[in-house]
Amino acid sequence: METRARYALIGLFILAVIGAIFGFVYWLENKGGFGERETYRVQFESSVSGLLVGSAVLFNGIRVGDVTGIALNPAAPQQVIATIDVVKHTPIREDTRVNVEQQGLTGGVAITLTGGTSDAPIPANGGVATLIAPPGVGQDWTQSARDAFQQVETILNENAQPLNEAIENIEVFTDALARNADRVDGILAGIERMTGGGKGTAPLYSLKPAADLPPPEKAPDWQLIIPEPTTLLAFNTDKILTQPAPDESLPLENARWSDSLPILVQAKLLETFENAGYAQRVSRTIGDFASNYQLSIDIREFNVSTEGAPEAQIVILAKLLSPESEIIASRKFETSAPVQGSDVRDFVDGLSAAFDKVEREILDWTTTEIETAPVSVTVEPPAPLDDMPPAPDDAPADGELPPAP
Repeated sequence: METRARYALIGLFILAVIGAIFGFVYWLENKGGFGERETYRVQFESSVSGLLVGSAVLFNGIRVGDVTGIALNPAAPQQVIATIDVVKHTPIREDTRVNVEQQGLTGGVAITLTGGTSDAPIPANGGVATLIAPPGVGQDWTQSARDAFQQVETILNENAQPLNEAIENIEVFTDALARNADRVDGILAGIERMTGGGKGTAPLYSLKPAADLPPPEKAPDWQLIIPEPTTLLAFNTDKILTQPAPDESLPLENARWSDSLPILVQAKLLETFENAGYAQRVSRTIGDFASNYQLSIDIREFNVSTEGAPEAQIVILAKLLSPESEIIASRKFETSAPVQGSDVRDFVDGLSAAFDKVEREILDWTTTEIETAPVSVTVEPPAPLDDMPPAPDDAPADGELPPAP
């Protein structure tokens, strides 16, 4: 019997030690160890679902304490009072903001404290400082989603009739589109052609300046401006045009000039003059030269006639203006070139050959007209009165008649 009693005492002692160890660990975990603590109350005006005794208390993201108690306020059932213990000297002030946050997807709920000015007094209520959480701070995302869906449902109920009418109008519009699908495709294709669009990337083509030109016999002493040519709206484009009939114009599909036609013609004419040795005598802007001649170009026709055998046709009206903006001479340049095929490349080659003829003719005509143009005579203005010679001594004074002979 004594042996059994001794074993029983040993077993009870071991159980007591184990219980003491568990109690110490629980106290160490939930009371924060051996440091001094301060107790606060946190008053919530709404539900704090998920907040438990032992939940963490964070201040600016750092854990400073734990929740030691949660209870309802008997005087106000909508309120929840949580008691927290935090490390002493935690800078909690009257304006410290209180919130409840979920710690990760699987973590618990924690009370978070942020902010507060250093000189605000610590709140106190019945000997225990109390922090007031703003309304709705404990509301979780599911409740927020339910509230949002309720607001959406209210809006839908209030606007049910207008929404039904809008849906009916959309159905009528889609039915009309379905009935006129072919016409819509045609309209879109027309807009695409008008704006130069198309499937894939259209190749770009350019004109060539005249080359292998003889240099001038003597150094020119004139300056020439070649501004951007004028033309009709049909030719002010980067499309390569064909002429199936005298009063009809169609662009080639999937082919364009590298720039709008007037700018391209201007650039190639400038290069032609430069290739002939007039690089320092021609420019495209009036501001480059103080006194100069001006070559005005008007594009009347620049296309490929497909009525019968394809033929490139170019008609350009040129006017040469003096430095005083007077027309010295004008000429209509009209040429054509056969097109050796029906491909886009063949059409471009035909237009390039015709343009080469026009370039050379414009170059020769312009330089000849400038060289033979009459030189303008500059009339000196009368000298001012202050520069006139003095009157002789016997000249009559102002207002007197000259002496009789």
